[in-house]
Amino acid sequence: MADFIHLHNHSDFSLQDGAQSVEMLCNRCDDLNMDSIALTEHGNLFSMIPFYKEARKRGLKPILGCEMYISVGDHTEKKQITTSTGKKWGYNHLVLLVQNNTGYKNLLKLVTIGYLEGFYYRPRVDKTLLREYNEGLICTSACLAGEINQYAAQNDYEGAKKAALEYMEIFPRRFYLEMQNHNLPEELATHSIIKKLSSELDIPIVATNDCHYALKEHWEAHDVLFCLGTDKNRDDPNRIRYEPQQFYIKSADEMFDLFKDTPQALENTLKIAESCDLEIPMGEYHLPTFPIPGENGSGDGDGFLRSLCLTGLQDRYGEITPEIQKRLDFELDVIKKMGFAGYFLITQDFVKYARDSHIPVGPGRGSAAGSIVAYATGITDVDPIKYNLLFERFLNPERISMPDIDIDFCIEGREKVISYIKGRYGHDSVAQIITFGTMKAKSVLRDVGRVLGMSYGDVDRIAKMVPNELKITLEKAEKMNPDLKKIPSIDETHKELIDFSKVLEGMHRHASTHAAGVVIAPGPLTDYVPLFKSPSTGDITTQIEMGALEDLGLLKMDFLGLRNLTVINKAVLMIEKNHGEKVDISKIDLEDEKVFALFAKARTTGIFQFESDGMREHLNQLKPTCIGDLIAMNALYRPGPMANIPEFIARKNGLSKIDYIHPSLETVLKETYGIIVYQEQVMQISQIIGGFTLAQGDMLRRAMGKKKADIMAAFKVDFVDGAVKKGIDKTLAVEIFDLLEKFAQYGFNKSHSTAYALVAYQTAWLKTHYPAEFMAANLSSEMGDTDKVVKLLDSAKKMGIEVLPPDVNTSFEDFRALNDSCIAYGLSAIKNHGAKASAAISEYRLANGEFQTIFDITKIESNVVNRKALESLVQAGACDNLEGHRAQQFEIIDDALRWGQKMSAEAASSQESLFGGDTAVAAIAAPALPDVEEWTVEECLRREKEIIGFYLSGDPLEKYMDDIHEFSNINLGDIPEKKPENIRIGGIIKNVNTRYDKKNRPWAIVELAGSPGKADIFVFNEVYEKTKEQLTNDNCIFIKGSPSKRDDESDTLKMIASDIFPLEQTRLKLSHNVNILFDSNQNDGMLLDRLRDLSGKNKGRCGLIIHMRSENSAIQRIRASKIGVNASKDFVHNLRELFGKKHVWIS
Repeated sequence: MADFIHLHNHSDFSLQDGAQSVEMLCNRCDDLNMDSIALTEHGNLFSMIPFYKEARKRGLKPILGCEMYISVGDHTEKKQITTSTGKKWGYNHLVLLVQNNTGYKNLLKLVTIGYLEGFYYRPRVDKTLLREYNEGLICTSACLAGEINQYAAQNDYEGAKKAALEYMEIFPRRFYLEMQNHNLPEELATHSIIKKLSSELDIPIVATNDCHYALKEHWEAHDVLFCLGTDKNRDDPNRIRYEPQQFYIKSADEMFDLFKDTPQALENTLKIAESCDLEIPMGEYHLPTFPIPGENGSGDGDGFLRSLCLTGLQDRYGEITPEIQKRLDFELDVIKKMGFAGYFLITQDFVKYARDSHIPVGPGRGSAAGSIVAYATGITDVDPIKYNLLFERFLNPERISMPDIDIDFCIEGREKVISYIKGRYGHDSVAQIITFGTMKAKSVLRDVGRVLGMSYGDVDRIAKMVPNELKITLEKAEKMNPDLKKIPSIDETHKELIDFSKVLEGMHRHASTHAAGVVIAPGPLTDYVPLFKSPSTGDITTQIEMGALEDLGLLKMDFLGLRNLTVINKAVLMIEKNHGEKVDISKIDLEDEKVFALFAKARTTGIFQFESDGMREHLNQLKPTCIGDLIAMNALYRPGPMANIPEFIARKNGLSKIDYIHPSLETVLKETYGIIVYQEQVMQISQIIGGFTLAQGDMLRRAMGKKKADIMAAFKVDFVDGAVKKGIDKTLAVEIFDLLEKFAQYGFNKSHSTAYALVAYQTAWLKTHYPAEFMAANLSSEMGDTDKVVKLLDSAKKMGIEVLPPDVNTSFEDFRALNDSCIAYGLSAIKNHGAKASAAISEYRLANGEFQTIFDITKIESNVVNRKALESLVQAGACDNLEGHRAQQFEIIDDALRWGQKMSAEAASSQESLFGGDTAVAAIAAPALPDVEEWTVEECLRREKEIIGFYLSGDPLEKYMDDIHEFSNINLGDIPEKKPENIRIGGIIKNVNTRYDKKNRPWAIVELAGSPGKADIFVFNEVYEKTKEQLTNDNCIFIKGSPSKRDDESDTLKMIASDIFPLEQTRLKLSHNVNILFDSNQNDGMLLDRLRDLSGKNKGRCGLIIHMRSENSAIQRIRASKIGVNASKDFVHNLRELFGKKHVWIS
């Protein structure tokens, strides 16, 4: 048994204060041979379940606790209070430790109240609450910020005694005086009073160390983290700081050395640890009760679910065949045995509410689409019989676990569904779920660099050395980028930047709300979990994350806002308005040849799941002809199975032989041309070959997916034995098992793939038959993503759809299809111009007629269309059709707003005037527009890009178009099938994606936009090092290179760069000779004199070469030895006027 237990500790869940993870904390205790450990975060229980599980896993006894903030007055009073100790915020610290289940429940209540009712800079409770919720909790007096220790530090014995007596009363026989020793003078000054209180009042003393980091050497990293949390620079002389090298997890020997004179304080840590015995119940399910109609809220849930299913199947199928009935009976039997009827009833209820409220719901998501119960009750819209989907993939009868049904809703309706659930089950029983942001590789460098006082530019440069890869770490980044590894050698500050960042990397930085998660409890949530209220947003969430809620057996669901459902809904509404046709998207023809033609031609920009360049390349080769092809492609197009796509395409198109491995597997593998694509196929093969049940097949699939060797070995024996019993050769059985193992590791869930392929087909159907409405809806849904808006605008243009520029007289809040070939730009897509202002402008215009001047716009309330909104409208060109040019309109905005306010005031007072009507209003003349110089084209474009995110009314490439046409040999708007070996193109950089090769050398993929068209330029290391200064966004460049082997049949050229230089230098760099083709019949003196005259006026370094073509087409090449010319645009233009356009060129 250990000699000492740490009872006052903080992990990184004490956000931006604790510099140790739960794992580091438990590791350290393990290393010190301690058998118990407490975790007492600041005011929260964020770490509750991760800590409990990690400690148990390591054989440690977890003691759950919290360092509470105790308000001096009522916890709901939100004002500054200066206490007798000089503290302004009016709260003290107090440590509470859980003894038993009662204490656990009470602590859940207290920390919840702290956030929901008592938050004022900190989550606070008061002594009245402690009196109500103290049972089962041990209390210690905390650190120097504790009430008793504050009095003791001021040598106020009576104040300390009064406080101690009050806590003794609240926590009878469960209150301890906490003593710490970090070599702080004010801390040491408290010891004598604490000892006196202990002796006089018979209160035991307990020694703690208030540990905030695991190892002594981590003190500086913790100091930096604390600065980050308090928004201070490390060098700030006035900041709060911890005593260096003291707040780490000390060994028992170190603690004994510190408290030699009070050994009982150390022994009491063991006494407390022994009295704490909490078993957090896990593995039990806590489902809310679904109110059965007509049964006073109670009744047979299984029976009610069956009745709903039978009604639903009648609607779905018309006739319930024996096959359908058998499938239903099987599923309902499994659901009944597992006790999950309530789960399905709850889910179908809120999905029904959504559908009845015209909130679009997705056809399904995940394995739930494999359930006929889900299909019959309307939870999903995918027929599991038609698509051969398996219930056992969703709910395995041999492995009881909570169902997991994730639902996709239209983004704009998701909150309504959550509100309905709160009303149905009680607001105190429903909450969203917390999630935590962590300090990842790039962000930790930026955070630490800021605290160290390093310049933004320097830190930004270093952070950008970290490759843009998922799950990248600093350690991995150093191996990939040698430049990053050299950073510590620059100086001591740079060494600290890397060292501290490595310690803090991965730690929790802030709390936020999970984008989708919702939890529903059978009663008040605080009976099961603590709640958190975000100080910034007011969102109420659980204090523990999604995985921990599952551990506790609570009903957790993902309510996802799927953008494409919003797109479909907006398009359908627009179609009805424009064409008078009501489209039921769930009943469209799924065998429409025109829709599959769109997929086959890879015209899938804006199509859900099928719009990436790689996917489009594969679609172009595959030529899908049925929904099954889309389901398979959706499953295959991801890391791992992607390697099978070429063979899948070859088999589909008859270019490769289809092999079913064994004749009995044809029924299972026919739809994927003999290739194992789906997890469900692995399950079915295990049944057909190995004699497994589908439930056993699901367990085999899971074991294979997780590479559990011992479990797989046992399954292999059973599989082979089962195959032999069926008369299958043992060697073949082993081969099939090994093949299953290979495919199971990356096989995809067919149910999910089917549901999402249906959504993709629906979006493609809309694009095929109602392109303008579909593109307008898509553009509206992507207004916050400039890159996607640009891509969609380009796609619309290629489809022959004109997107009008923003205009206060034609635009609406969002993008609108005005007719089959025209879309009005959405005003909400303009920066600083929100939905409210955009809606107000279109509503005012529809009610009062078109705007004539900028002053007309200011008649709208100024708190709706304010200065920023007007500035954005002008700079975006949305006022170009009003009086004046952009510079005049921009200059007059303040005067215009004042005029608008006067107009509003006069309009209000005129109602009471003697004259009435609009006489008074009309008397105020609008100011004249100022006489200011127009913005240049470049200035207009610069401001336009700043506000819209891209160039809309003009093109920075315009002034270079002569050079691009002159020297390029490929038109990016019309890429030839056969490309020249030496490619020359010009354009503007849209994006630079820096990567690292196998030798950890930087290279880049540069996205280049032409006018029109685009290219992906592969700039490998050798060229990258020479030209990297040119590779910045919005730079106009010219590139020489060769075709890439990665080139495909998409409309994006892919090439390898051999040289890159500024576009403005193109003519100078590439002009060596001016060439003129001279026909013999042109040989007259006047023409030659004119050439001699022009050449004399345009002297330069280029050679002049005459190509004399005789009557028999033979060409004689003559270089003018004494004449050097330039290759200026004017000179070349004049020569072409003289000799013909095609007869003059530059080489």
